[in-house]
Amino acid sequence: MPIDDLHDLSALELARLMHARRISPVEVVQGMLARIERLEPTLHAYATVTAELALEQARAAEAKIAARQIIGPLHGVPIALKDLCYTKGVTTAAGMPIHRDFVPTYDGTVTERLRRAGAVLLGKLQLTEGAFADHHPAITPPVNPWHRDVWSGASSSGSGVATAAGLCFGSIGSDTGGSIRFPSAANGVTGLKPTWGRVSVYGAFELAASLDHLGPMCRTAADCGAMLSAIAGADVNDPSASREPVPNYLDGVDTDLRGIRVGFDERYAGDGLDEATARCIADARDVLQRLGVEWRSVTFPDVTPMLQDWGPNCAVETAVAHERTYPARRDEYGPGLGGFIEAGRALTAMEYQKILLRRRRFAGRVAALFESVDLLLIPAQPFASPSVERMKTLGSVPDELMALIRYTAPFDMTGSPTITMPGGFTSRVTPVAFQLVAAHFDEQRLVRAGRAFQRATDWHTRHPKL
Repeated sequence: MPIDDLHDLSALELARLMHARRISPVEVVQGMLARIERLEPTLHAYATVTAELALEQARAAEAKIAARQIIGPLHGVPIALKDLCYTKGVTTAAGMPIHRDFVPTYDGTVTERLRRAGAVLLGKLQLTEGAFADHHPAITPPVNPWHRDVWSGASSSGSGVATAAGLCFGSIGSDTGGSIRFPSAANGVTGLKPTWGRVSVYGAFELAASLDHLGPMCRTAADCGAMLSAIAGADVNDPSASREPVPNYLDGVDTDLRGIRVGFDERYAGDGLDEATARCIADARDVLQRLGVEWRSVTFPDVTPMLQDWGPNCAVETAVAHERTYPARRDEYGPGLGGFIEAGRALTAMEYQKILLRRRRFAGRVAALFESVDLLLIPAQPFASPSVERMKTLGSVPDELMALIRYTAPFDMTGSPTITMPGGFTSRVTPVAFQLVAAHFDEQRLVRAGRAFQRATDWHTRHPKL
């Protein structure tokens, strides 16, 4: 197969060709580097391209594969990391000019585990400032490969763009209020936000400690499962990382979903959607019905308190995360992140404690819901493919901002795992997505459902023309 035809393959499809020695890891990396060089000036997905490291790792993978010493399903696969994952010897800036010269002396846990899995690092991907909502004014935001006027998502914008545009075969994103799910939806890729604590955050820039999740963004649910298998699990360097056993996320039937109970709340998941999103949800229901799921009508807890509380909760934790540099270096911060930290510093202890109590009660109600269902079907966001211009003013329109995070922030507040998948297109031929949500540590069921859905549909196989 010509190298130029490989960039739209899934990670596991590519790996099978490599492991059968039908293609060379070195030639694949060379082809990917050439594609990055051609498209990066337009798309701005990468903060740093690690060409020499990628070629060195590809040569090592090629030698091991030739000797039949295949480490696992990602061996030799070129991936990229959101530029908040510490990478030894490679600049890691977290979208912040204040950290432009920071070069870690060690790998973060996710970086190390992907290296041990044999993945090849193409580089570090651009993100919003400190992984909050806005890109720093000094940084050019990544451009959506489907349409340059359409939002590319936040904060894992580079991860979504690079994965969709064929500039890597999978990436790592982070999610504190929706930042795996928004760019996955915007760019038409599959994103898996694991349970909070399922993946170690050691060696990753912090935004809000109790809300931050690291997870894979890939072409397929199966790719996400393979990547999660590589990065999940306990970590002596991160006491918050769960000691729950890590299953093989690719085990199990992926041809039907008989016996799986899927909950749907007509009010929560159906009201206030634009036409493209409503059609995506209806189509997803039809497909899941054909795959054999058992539908359950549910009443989801009122999310209004969580939509109101997510911002101040996150702001307090962000202020703590930036205590060393803010306000000491206030002038080097962009207005979005700087203003958010100020809001966090202004919150009283009494106000914060009330938020924590409401959050705990909400999390309990959501956990109880999963005693009667296995999965929950919801939109990724209520309006598909918002324009860049619309997103610039969203923060000044409270109702629109609350609507945007309606299907994301509540599941950061609970720490619940979700999978986001493409499920249609708008009239402008830009992607529309939906989510499935599961009980804590039930990522295996999410991957199974995602694989079955993607066996039955082809939305995930469509790629932007570049």
